[in-house]
Amino acid sequence: MPKKNITLTPDIYFANVCPTLNMDIRSELYSINEFTFAVAVILSAQATDKKVNEVTPKLFQIAPTPDKMLALGIDKLKEHIRVISFFNNKAKNIIELSKQLKSDKSDDINYCFPNKYHNRDELMKLSGIGQKTANVIMNVLWHAPNIGVDTHVFRLSHRFGWVDDKDNTPEKVEEKLLKIIPQKYHEFVNHVMVLHGRYTCKAIKPNCTNCPVAKWCNSTDKNI
Repeated sequence: MPKKNITLTPDIYFANVCPTLNMDIRSELYSINEFTFAVAVILSAQATDKKVNEVTPKLFQIAPTPDKMLALGIDKLKEHIRVISFFNNKAKNIIELSKQLKSDKSDDINYCFPNKYHNRDELMKLSGIGQKTANVIMNVLWHAPNIGVDTHVFRLSHRFGWVDDKDNTPEKVEEKLLKIIPQKYHEFVNHVMVLHGRYTCKAIKPNCTNCPVAKWCNSTDKNI
């Protein structure tokens, strides 16, 4: 649970940060259907959304479905994503994911995941989809109250004192956040904390002057 001297509680944080963000946009990753969003999330691991968005529009124009991704092939896929970190391994995962999702109807431009994958345990059986990726996919696509802990959520959770040093993995941070953050916020925790962390509460030189919760924040990283 949060320490008693924490003044920036989850309630204060979300009540003040949410109005400053575009809550209609759930992710800044470019995608055109559920399959391409999953691919974009896989590509975004240890890479910025900006860098991923540089390559995905052209890629998804050619390969917007599992069948068409398989038709593109791993070598040409690598050419499209070569500027993304760990592109070799990500290409293998995306091709394997496409094989797992291939179906008679998967050439439909509006490709959606079969309903059985609207379950985190089943979703995590797919290639390239770990717990954090599954949380983000389910949260953005199906509004599931999961919390995807990426670098921003991980950093801010420690910075605000919501988690302790012993919470040193995304899984441990997620477990703690699900307990201390009121359930009414769970659906958009990742969206809010990612955008706040990306543009205001940055890792280096946070923009505390323009932060809507600066007056409650006791972080040692405070830049005022």
